[in-house]
Amino acid sequence: MPALEHDMAGLQARIATSIAFIESLPRAEIDAAAERSVLFRLKNGTELPFTGRTLLLTFSVPQFFFHVTTAYDLLRHAGVELVKKDFLGRT
Repeated sequence: MPALEHDMAGLQARIATSIAFIESLPRAEIDAAAERSVLFRLKNGTELPFTGRTLLLTFSVPQFFFHVTTAYDLLRHAGVELVKKDFLGRT
């Protein structure tokens, strides 16, 4: 992706570009990736075998929420006024 401004408009443009890219992917290829074999190599050389589905559900999603939670906690610690609904989003 091209470098964008680091302001709210730039971030919103990056999100829009990302959504457009994801929506352009062929659904059949995404569905087929669920059963594809994936070998994930850690920096220490350890290899973790997955299918596309297990990589997403047991590794990638937990990693995502770990980082979201950590960012939320760091922002709160730094004095940013955030509450639980800021983490959960609009419901």
